[in-house]
Amino acid sequence: MSDNPVFDRIRQEIDETQVVLYMKGTPIFPQCGFSATVVQVLSEVGVKFKGVDVLMDPSLRDGVKQFSDWPTIPQLYVKGEFVGGCDIVREMFETGELKQYLEEKGAVSATADA
Repeated sequence: MSDNPVFDRIRQEIDETQVVLYMKGTPIFPQCGFSATVVQVLSEVGVKFKGVDVLMDPSLRDGVKQFSDWPTIPQLYVKGEFVGGCDIVREMFETGELKQYLEEKGAVSATADA
């Protein structure tokens, strides 16, 4: 473990859960438009994911940005790997790359939309 408890928490969450979305609010009640967009995209693709509300913990809100070296929230992780924020996820969805990526990672079934 590192000497940063927030990094340890993030590492544990992304190692234990296939798809994790660090977001503002919850999947049921997103607190910003960018988080809502990513929730909608993931729902459309049919992937199960864990939403982590960074608004509940300021140290997590700052820590996840340092952990990924990415300045904004939301942040999507698949199988422990940082995928990107809202713009990247939305673009991947629009091109079909997101579903393909999730299928390759084994995070969504190829028949999820059937």
